[in-house]
Amino acid sequence: MPFYTKLGKLPSKRHIQFRRPDGRLYAEEVFGTEGFTGPTSTLYHINPPTQVIGWKPLYSTKVEYVERDTMRMRHVRSMPMPAKGDPVTGRTVLFGNNDVEISVCVPAEGMKYHFKNASADECFFIHFGTGFVYTMFGTLKFGPKDYIVIPKGTIYRMVFDTPEAGAPESRFLLIESVNGSHILPPPRYMSKKTAQFLEHAPYCERDLRLPEMPMTIDKKGAFEVRIKSRDQVHAYTYSYHPLDIVGWDGCYYPYCFNIDDFSPIVAKHHMPPPTHQTFEAHNFVICSFCPRPLDFHPQAIVVPYNHSNLDSDEVLYYVEGNYKARKGIEPGSLSLHPQGIPHGPHPGTVESTIGATHTNELAVMCDTFAPLNATKAALGYDDLTYPQSWESGWEPTTNTPAASNGAAHAGSNGKSNGSSNGKSKSAKTTEKNGGKKPSRLIEAKSKGASKVTNTSKNASKKATSAARGSSAARAADTWQ
Repeated sequence: MPFYTKLGKLPSKRHIQFRRPDGRLYAEEVFGTEGFTGPTSTLYHINPPTQVIGWKPLYSTKVEYVERDTMRMRHVRSMPMPAKGDPVTGRTVLFGNNDVEISVCVPAEGMKYHFKNASADECFFIHFGTGFVYTMFGTLKFGPKDYIVIPKGTIYRMVFDTPEAGAPESRFLLIESVNGSHILPPPRYMSKKTAQFLEHAPYCERDLRLPEMPMTIDKKGAFEVRIKSRDQVHAYTYSYHPLDIVGWDGCYYPYCFNIDDFSPIVAKHHMPPPTHQTFEAHNFVICSFCPRPLDFHPQAIVVPYNHSNLDSDEVLYYVEGNYKARKGIEPGSLSLHPQGIPHGPHPGTVESTIGATHTNELAVMCDTFAPLNATKAALGYDDLTYPQSWESGWEPTTNTPAASNGAAHAGSNGKSNGSSNGKSKSAKTTEKNGGKKPSRLIEAKSKGASKVTNTSKNASKKATSAARGSSAARAADTWQ
């Protein structure tokens, strides 16, 4: 989206006759934002994009938040979440507010339809898995550690490859701009005159992977496009394949960016999180904490200082590596540090890391400028001991935590998403114990929950290589 590009067949000018081989006109569509003043692309369809043969509401996507009046640190272990649904119906919202929703998805099946989010830009972070996103703009190949930015209104279908034997289940983090704003590179990285990435930016145009061929499907039949809008998913039926675009140009399109291509900015003294900013939208930012050399002052404290960010809530999703400032964190963990409470390194980590020269941490952060709320699903995996973790002598538990106050059902994501809502082991454990509420949050512990084992970085790298090496022929075989 940051710069102009084009793909496929185009007429010499906009808004002139552009004819098909049979002499009929292609249908031009101006696909843009902000009332014709924002980023826009011009698309050329085989069929008029306005023609539908049926529509109906399917299910609500309204999120139910709980404990809205509770302010405390949270640590949600998402790895035990069972696979369910497809890359749309399997999304489980864990945190959110009126600006942003943060979800995790472990899809169990493929999409038998195409999808359009007409309410929000979507920023995926692929933790595990490889595959293709078949969009109206063309095909995107993806693999582990890819960000995929899909702008509002884009029709697409996400297809994951079947994992190899011994490989982890496909999994992604999703950040949606539910306030209708757009997820873009930070303006400070861009030239005001040319929209080109500036020299100090930690990534540039060469790092972005844009849609490629194949793009166009000319088929007749009944094709379902599910559209998310107004807290509902609606099913629209077209008499032609929705990916019928023969060419497009402009500055509004989906793209991929691998977090390993982010070039961290390092300094003599410890730098604040905005140094690692990758994207932003209205009222939230997305940052990438990547392996990097640490601060190089002779007496540097190389872990973050204690800080109270009085205007932001902070969520970190931990991907891999050793996050030096925090105990008990594992791949798939999400920590929430709300505004109003200081947070910082766990006891002992400041002294133990003095002299360290590098970090191998990898994490995605979302900072919001309005308080975040948790869903029932989040409470089902919430480590109730986490607020006490800054006490001397605290040791992390490896068990899946119990449902908060006996109230959470982890299979429910606070909304109806068209998939079955099972209950997590931790929620069932609470029910088995009579649903008793702990007298203090710290006293609630899970019994009989499964351990989470870390997945090696080598498996992730192998999957990334396989995804990037996928052939165009294979893409053509699977994209329809």
